[in-house]
Amino acid sequence: MVSALILTLIAVAFVLIVVEDVIHVNKAKTTLFFGTLCWIILFISPLHGHSVDHIKHELNENILEIATLWLFLMAAMTFVAYLNSKGFIQNLVQRVLPSAISERKLMFLIAGFAFLFSSISDNITATLVSLAVVMSLKLDGRKLVKYATLIIFAVNSGGVSLITGDVTTLMIFLADKVTIGNLLLLVAPAALSVLILATLLSMKMNGTVTFSLGEKKRIEKTDITIAAIFLSTIVGTLTLSVMYQIPPLLTFLFGLSLMFLTAQFLMRKKDVNKKIIDFIREIEYDTLLFFVGVLLLVGALKEVGVLAQFTHLYEVLAPNQANYLMGLLSAAVDNVPLTAALLKADIQMDTQNWLAFTYATGVGGSMLVIGSAAGIIAMSKVRDLTFGSYLRNTFYLLIAYSVGYVGSYAMGSFV
Repeated sequence: MVSALILTLIAVAFVLIVVEDVIHVNKAKTTLFFGTLCWIILFISPLHGHSVDHIKHELNENILEIATLWLFLMAAMTFVAYLNSKGFIQNLVQRVLPSAISERKLMFLIAGFAFLFSSISDNITATLVSLAVVMSLKLDGRKLVKYATLIIFAVNSGGVSLITGDVTTLMIFLADKVTIGNLLLLVAPAALSVLILATLLSMKMNGTVTFSLGEKKRIEKTDITIAAIFLSTIVGTLTLSVMYQIPPLLTFLFGLSLMFLTAQFLMRKKDVNKKIIDFIREIEYDTLLFFVGVLLLVGALKEVGVLAQFTHLYEVLAPNQANYLMGLLSAAVDNVPLTAALLKADIQMDTQNWLAFTYATGVGGSMLVIGSAAGIIAMSKVRDLTFGSYLRNTFYLLIAYSVGYVGSYAMGSFV
């Protein structure tokens, strides 16, 4: 009875996310409500004969994951909030882009930028920066949804071949299922799938984007310095994570503190109304609360035991077929616990299938807007991007994902 009740509440929560634009109730409120309610029920009536201490331990693990994401997002979003507020990103766009560019060419430029940037940074930062570039162009709502869809897919694809680019890739690597050399084979199929999606999304886009460049504004030395700190933080996160296994959160918080101290020094003689630390208030906390709610719901789903059931796919299907479906399932269920469940089940597969699985769980979440961190962030930043509007591009996304999966499986044959 309790399992059925919790599953019903989780289903209702996800339905309310889908119909947010109909009922006009913010998704952060509904997910937070149902996420906390599920855990309260678990404490009142523990499942599978577990004790309250076990539930408390599982909740603490869930809260640790949430806190890590929350603080990381806060740090990354503060950097972006400052640079956006100062017009730094828009100024760079003015200097790099021509006065006019075709919508189709812009589509491919954004695809390449998001793919490459997510390869050297985390998905969250890559999404925030890519969206900031696109949203500064004042595009039509429907077209903006297409660009946002492409960014989500490209960001998820960009990090799949690097252990620092995607958590599930790192988990599979640490479990000795693949090597770094094996993972590099995923670059080609991942890039190809992004190009295919860009082609499909741009088919009916024949217009031209004209930039109101106006007079180029002078970029302040303080803004350049903070942008450099932001870039150094990203590079430092990547390097320190590989060399010394330093958690990305720690490096980003260090970068944020360096940003505060540097700006305090550079602004000491200026008459400014806003202190550098005040830019934290410009963060969209709806995004952070939505993250909390979604991760609480996923944690409850794990506690019910639903995630463990997915491994039974490998008993009735061939590994290459099951991996493809697991990627699609990761759009509805968090790919981290899904990957963890598979690794704990000790499924026996060769390197070729593990590579295909790595691609599937890293990119499959793109099938639904709520299926990845990139999608959740984009959904909160782009007003016109809703569950329904994203679904209009599902066919294109499925084609791109399928091509990328087949390519990943084929590349695995070279191992």
